[in-house]
Amino acid sequence: MTDVTPGADRDQVVRTPVSPVPPPLALRRIAAVSAGTGALLLVLSARYGYHRDELYYRAAGDHLAWGYDDQPPLVVLLARAETALFGDSPTALRTASAVAVALTVLLVGLIARELGGGARAQTLAALAWAVAPLTVISGHLLSTTTLDLLVWTLISWLVVRLVRTRAHRLWLMIGLVTGVGLLNKYLVAFFVVALLAGMFAAGPRTVLRTPWLPAGAALALLISLPDLLWQAAHGWPQFDLARAIARDGDQGGRPGFLPFQLLLTGPLMAPLWAVGLWQLGRVERLRPYRLFVWAYGALALVFLVTGGKAYYQGGAYPVLLAAGALTVEEWLARAGRRAWRGVRTGIVAVSGAVTVLIGLPVVPLAAFADSPQPAVNGDSAETVGWPQLAATVGRVYRTLPPAERGATTIVTRNYGEAGALARYGDRYGLPTAYSGHNAYHRWGPPPSHRSAVTLFVGARSAGELRRYWREVEPAVRIDNGYGVDNEEQGAEVWICRGLREPWPEIWPAFRHLG
Repeated sequence: MTDVTPGADRDQVVRTPVSPVPPPLALRRIAAVSAGTGALLLVLSARYGYHRDELYYRAAGDHLAWGYDDQPPLVVLLARAETALFGDSPTALRTASAVAVALTVLLVGLIARELGGGARAQTLAALAWAVAPLTVISGHLLSTTTLDLLVWTLISWLVVRLVRTRAHRLWLMIGLVTGVGLLNKYLVAFFVVALLAGMFAAGPRTVLRTPWLPAGAALALLISLPDLLWQAAHGWPQFDLARAIARDGDQGGRPGFLPFQLLLTGPLMAPLWAVGLWQLGRVERLRPYRLFVWAYGALALVFLVTGGKAYYQGGAYPVLLAAGALTVEEWLARAGRRAWRGVRTGIVAVSGAVTVLIGLPVVPLAAFADSPQPAVNGDSAETVGWPQLAATVGRVYRTLPPAERGATTIVTRNYGEAGALARYGDRYGLPTAYSGHNAYHRWGPPPSHRSAVTLFVGARSAGELRRYWREVEPAVRIDNGYGVDNEEQGAEVWICRGLREPWPEIWPAFRHLG
């Protein structure tokens, strides 16, 4: 460690590498935690069914583009590739997520080592991230969040290595990862800017004074340029989506943002990252990494002001957990092996068990509605009932006279319903389903010659439909058969006749983001 001299400049204090040789790598331990986490996710991936977002990504795979109204193209490309390679199933779509989570667990252990942690710190950090609700819940599904967490964690590890080694060429790797991350989700740009601001505010500023930094930035821009050009050509719909999300107030909105942070890693693990945040801000040997404290605060402020969802902050916790694990390791060195077993089999095991119960489909589906999981983890409820929805629409379709079926259009309120019909509709001979929700709107309008009858799925009242059709009648309510209270449960399928205007003229009115 570099000595601190009176009157020394902050940058001079940390100009030389902090620890040229990190502690031995506990690869066997952290790899076991990583592999075990990924294996658990894969084993349970086939239970229940698709999430609405997964059905959407699957459908978007038939409409490949450099961008979409609600996201860049990476997760859609991944869904298309996984389906082609592994088959058309939830397990196939979720394979990449399980691998991504396993890699993040491994990286958190590596971060602890870079910070100076020994075998126990590396293992505890990996375990803490492996049992975090954010990690497990997002890792069970194919989502942009899962990939985003991997990107943030990889950037964190690279930045810690950069600070420790002063290997400025790492900026190129950071730029590469950032560029790929921007093809998944734009949140990584906030993280990188926050890290740069932290370096400027807390040091080490020397890593900013290198041509490798602009080279890395140029590489990130080059990789993400096709999607940025698509967004620019289509009026930046992601900005409209961001405003819609802010209005939605999901996860408690601004008042719930800070309390929700305690739930991302689980209440039992929250003290660990809180200690890590304190250690990074106060302990002299971790002073070179104080930039992460500034970055954490900057991100929290930005997301609070802009109305971002609480989980947007999630990728900032791997470094904090790793730093907290260093302190626990020092305490365990004094307390002995019995204390280590208590931490490992007590706090970690309890936290992991709770996370599995609320985050993974371990409850039999018949008992799922009566369990606490749907209330605690809303995403789990959205994996139930899609085949039943398609079967219900199929029954209504078959009640139509044969002459009308050939001129029937199906329109849905949201992309999950349309995605479910794209996945299961062939079983019932259903025509293509259309929706005005997010990118689905661009894949319309329905053909004008199929306008005699429209089956509208998901509308909550006849009033919203009579603006577009002269005759509207409810056909049946959707029932998932398990009593699970999700967005589709109890929604109506409507039979609509007498379209007031041709589809191309009224289709813009169906567009909505969220």
